[in-house]
Amino acid sequence: MNARAGRTAAATGTSRLLTRPMLLLLVASVGGMGGFYLLLSVLPLYAATAGGGGVGAGLTTGSMMLATVLAEPGVPWFLARFGHRAVVGAGLLLLGLPSAVLCLWSSFPLTLGVCLARGVGLGIVVVAGTALAAELAPPGRRSESLGLYGVSLGVPSVLGLPAGVWLSDRLGFEPVFLLTAALTLLALPAVAGLPERRATRAERRSGDLDGQGGDPDGRSGVPKGSRGVPCGPLGAAVNRSLVRPTLILGAATFAAGVLVTFLPLALLGGPSHLAVVALLVQASVAPIARWGAGWWGDRHGSSSLLVPAVLAVALGTAGLVRLESPVVVVVSMILFGAGFGAVQNLTLATMFERVPRSAFGRVSVVWNLAFDAGMGLGAVGFGLLIDRTGYPCGFAVTAALLLAVLVPAWRDRRYVRGEAT
Repeated sequence: MNARAGRTAAATGTSRLLTRPMLLLLVASVGGMGGFYLLLSVLPLYAATAGGGGVGAGLTTGSMMLATVLAEPGVPWFLARFGHRAVVGAGLLLLGLPSAVLCLWSSFPLTLGVCLARGVGLGIVVVAGTALAAELAPPGRRSESLGLYGVSLGVPSVLGLPAGVWLSDRLGFEPVFLLTAALTLLALPAVAGLPERRATRAERRSGDLDGQGGDPDGRSGVPKGSRGVPCGPLGAAVNRSLVRPTLILGAATFAAGVLVTFLPLALLGGPSHLAVVALLVQASVAPIARWGAGWWGDRHGSSSLLVPAVLAVALGTAGLVRLESPVVVVVSMILFGAGFGAVQNLTLATMFERVPRSAFGRVSVVWNLAFDAGMGLGAVGFGLLIDRTGYPCGFAVTAALLLAVLVPAWRDRRYVRGEAT
C-alpha cells in the first residue's frame, strides 16, 4: 500500500475524535480565544482614539505579540513542571483579567502593559492547546483533530472580532473590557478535566519536556530516531524540513496582523458597519477552511493545498486596495479567510508529520512563534508604513510579500511528494 492510500485508510477509521479530554480542551480554548478576539481589534481603536494614531494602534498588537513570542519558548518547561491544569488556568487568567484594569485608569502606557500581560496568556494557551490537540488525536486522524482544534480557535473570532468593534461603538470600551474578563473566567472549570501528567525528574533532566520518551506507537508517522529534533524548547527550529512551513505561516500571519489591526481604521468614514461585516465574513470562513484542510490533509497530504491557500491569502489582501467598494472588500475577506484558515492547518499538520511524537511540544512552540511573530511584525510594520503611503499602497505591499511566498510553498509541495514516494 502506498503512503497516500495508507493515510486514506487510517483517516477513514472509526476512532473517536471528540473524546471527553478533547471536548474540555475545546471549551477552554473557546473561552480563552473569545477573550483574545474580543479585544484584538478594539484595543487598536482604543489607542488610536486616545491620541496614539496609527503607530499607537500598531504598537498595541505588536507589544502583545512580542510578549507572546517571548513567553512561548518557556511553556513546555512550565507544563512539565506544573502540569497542564495549572499552566492553562494561569494563561486564561492573564488573557482576561488585565483588561478589567482599563475600566479604572486610562493611559497609553497602561494599555501597552495590559497588552503585554494578555500576550503572555495567549502564548501559554496556544502552545499548550496545540500540543494537547496533537496528543489527543486518534491514530490516522491527527490533521483532522488539529482542524477541529482550529475551529475552537476560529469560532470565537467569528463573533469576537466584529462584536468587539460593534459593542465598543455602541456601548463604549469599558463593557467590552469587562466582558473579556468574564469570558475567560467562565472557561476555567473546563481546565480541571485536562490531562495533568507532568514530566518526571529524569525526563526534565534529559530534556524530554513533552514527557513522551520517543514515539512508541508510531502515531507521528516518523519512526523513532529518524528526522529527530534536538532537545530544548526551540530544538525543533533546527529541523530543516520545518523551515518552509514556518516561513509560509509567518507571511500569512503578517498579513493577518495587518488586517485585524488596521481594517477597522482603514474603513472609518466609509459605509456603515462595513468593518464589522468584513471581519465577520473573514472570521466565519477561516475555521471552516481550517477544518476542511485538515480533512483533506489526512487523505491527500497536508502540503498539496499550500500553493492555492497562499494564493487566496495574497489575492484577498490585494483586493483591499479597493477600499471604496464594499463588494470588493467582502469578497476579499472571503478569499483571505479561506486561505488563512487553510494555511494554519496545513503548515501545522505538515510540521507534526516531520518529527517524532516526543517533539510535539517543541514543534507547537515553533509554529506558534511564527504565527505570533508574523502577526506582531505585520501590525507594527504596517503602522509605520501607512503614515507615509496610506492604506491602499500598504495593502498592495503586503500582497506582494505574500506572492513571494508562493515559491517556498511550491518547493515544499515537491519536497513532500518526494518524501512520500
